Amino acid sequence: MLISPTRFRLFLRFALVVILIFPGGWPPLTHALDAVTLQLKWSHAFQFAGYYAAKEKGYYREAGLDVTIQEASPGDDPLKIVLGGKAQYGVGNSSLILARHSGQPVVVLAAIFQHSPLVLIARRQGPVQAIHDLAGKRLMIEPQSDELLAYLKQEGIPLASIAQIEHSFNPQDLIDGKVDAISAYVTNEPYYLDRAGFAYHTYTPRSVGIDFYGDNLFTTKQELRNDPARVEALRVASLRGWQYAMAHPEEIADLIVAKYSQQHEREFYLFEAKRMAALLRTDLIEIGYMNPGRWRHIADTYADLGLLSENFSLDGFIYNAKSERDLTWLFIAGILLAIVSSVTFYIHRINRHLSQAMVSSQKNHELLRASEERHRLLADNATDVIWMMDLDARFTYVSPSVEKLRGYTSDEVMQQSLAQVLTATSIPIAEKALSESITAMAAGQAFVEFRGELEQPCKDGSTVWTEVTTCGMKNAAGEFIGILGVTRNITERKQMEDHVRQLAFYDSLTRLPNRRLLNDRLSQTMAVSKRCACYGALMFLDLDNFKPLNDKHGHVVGDILLLEVANRLKNCVRETDTVARFGGDEFVVLVGDLMAEKTDARVQAKHIAEKIRSSLAQAYFLTFARESGAETTVEHHCTASIGVALFIHHEASQDDILKWADKAMYQAKEAGRNQIRFYDVRDDGGYLPLRS
Repeated sequence: MLISPTRFRLFLRFALVVILIFPGGWPPLTHALDAVTLQLKWSHAFQFAGYYAAKEKGYYREAGLDVTIQEASPGDDPLKIVLGGKAQYGVGNSSLILARHSGQPVVVLAAIFQHSPLVLIARRQGPVQAIHDLAGKRLMIEPQSDELLAYLKQEGIPLASIAQIEHSFNPQDLIDGKVDAISAYVTNEPYYLDRAGFAYHTYTPRSVGIDFYGDNLFTTKQELRNDPARVEALRVASLRGWQYAMAHPEEIADLIVAKYSQQHEREFYLFEAKRMAALLRTDLIEIGYMNPGRWRHIADTYADLGLLSENFSLDGFIYNAKSERDLTWLFIAGILLAIVSSVTFYIHRINRHLSQAMVSSQKNHELLRASEERHRLLADNATDVIWMMDLDARFTYVSPSVEKLRGYTSDEVMQQSLAQVLTATSIPIAEKALSESITAMAAGQAFVEFRGELEQPCKDGSTVWTEVTTCGMKNAAGEFIGILGVTRNITERKQMEDHVRQLAFYDSLTRLPNRRLLNDRLSQTMAVSKRCACYGALMFLDLDNFKPLNDKHGHVVGDILLLEVANRLKNCVRETDTVARFGGDEFVVLVGDLMAEKTDARVQAKHIAEKIRSSLAQAYFLTFARESGAETTVEHHCTASIGVALFIHHEASQDDILKWADKAMYQAKEAGRNQIRFYDVRDDGGYLPLRS
């Protein structure tokens, strides 16, 4: 309703008085646009395309607004600018919730990015580089990047160990080595880094479950209280601009270059637009949509990291158009001319804003129905399995895609219990997560989301590895009524992870642990030695007659011998011991859990070493194909020189233990090969011949 009958009659009475006073007619009215400023969080780029479209396509003007779009300069904080009154609206990250917690009167109006594009990009220094390598480095970081700081904190990286530098908004600083890492958008900096041929690593908070909204439109409580209609008008016009911008990226890219910034080339803005599509997800969700449950998840994440108090109230922080709109009409008695002029103008402006809002509301309703239909089609045809479960752990919906995943139809799965859809090892994981979620929902607390890897049985008797993600479902009253889950096939990813693990920790020829994994196993054995006060032994082996075989028959036959040696070594030790290939024809055997007395431990180690020496000294019969294609078998005799180092507790480092064993091995070679020598820790340089 725009004007009630009672207020309209009151308005006519005022009008009659004015007509009697001004028989020549009403004083002329001016229809000036409301001038407001929108503060961006970065320099002009496609990430703000919706606001440019709203201004240039006239959506702001139609809403009665004259909007100045103000880009950020290095060091600018949009939140401070808006709170300081230099702008009425701004664009900020999800750290706005931290500002609200600290008492700042900030209100978030719309979430433009459903997934935050904020990441950390670091100079590539090696193939196994990890985020923990940022400790002690220089990080150029922009304001309102608390989700990145939360990411570092969750990874156990002290913020004090990182030198934080004010952001220049120029990725060239990373290329030139002025800093070691930068906060960045996946839609932005990679364009220039890739073009420069710069090698880098990208670290995203989403890898540890920190999945926040990004580029949120916000204002202040004062702006909302003073002019709620203007707030709604700007929000609606902005979202309308975003819908247009994402549907016409090339047109908006040309617009940015022509009127806003020549800092980047047109191809850069199109690169941004393409990368943004996966973050806005306009194919699934209407632009600007905010889920209170998602904001609760963000608040809980900050709370878990000690950055926010637990159960922080979101009341007043998340904008609600229905509850915030205040249409109270103000008629103040006074001089008739001043009263009528001001009231007339105010009515005109409010009606214009409300008309715009009502048209938008009707459009949004139609869009919502289309969105719901799109969601239904998506669920029924998705590759991932989308499912719903009630609070009694019974399935209430399973998408048809489950048949491709497990071979069962959705109707068959609907009849299955939780224990029937998981393997024995995965059932306890799921039951624990389900119990935590239901307990939290019953207590009226935040839903405990789950994201993990579960193995599921298939109809043909095989199993499939899946990644399962869950969230809570609420009814109109805000009560939890069930669980919504998405299940994704990660078989290829698991295979790739296994392949990467093999490459990283195992020898490609023998499939034995390599040096990296040996170091890890040695560290574990030393820890057991300290805990149980028992000895361990490291044996360094070098084959005595390997080179002549390679020289005579080639590396292929040499590889066959190495494979046979690996098999014999594994048969000489327990499954809990480690056999590793150190390189070339060198092997290492790591044995733990020996006796607590050194003399007894030495006897045990000597027995194992002698067993190995004897096994490797047996003749080898190596079958291979010659160039002609004919198979040939050759007999080869190959022995091993073995150096043994005993260790207990942490009397020495890993490097020391390896050096001791290596030194003893060379003493065995000097003694005539096919020998065993021990390194005596207490008598440096002493070697004891213990071969039977």
